[in-house]
Amino acid sequence: MAVPKKKTSQSRRDMRRSHHALSAANVNECSNCGEQVRPHHVCTACGHYDGREVVAGAEA
Repeated sequence: MAVPKKKTSQSRRDMRRSHHALSAANVNECSNCGEQVRPHHVCTACGHYDGREVVAGAEA
């Protein structure tokens, strides 16, 4: 069974974890209402996608 011979230092441990950070989500502006929308997703505010209404919007 493999057992480490030396304790991994905090510096080496943290360097290994340098790529684990989460990045911010991409957002675009909805072409219909101007709301912030994830790319390739239907707008939750107005229900538009790719310039046409896909889902009935929640306009009150």
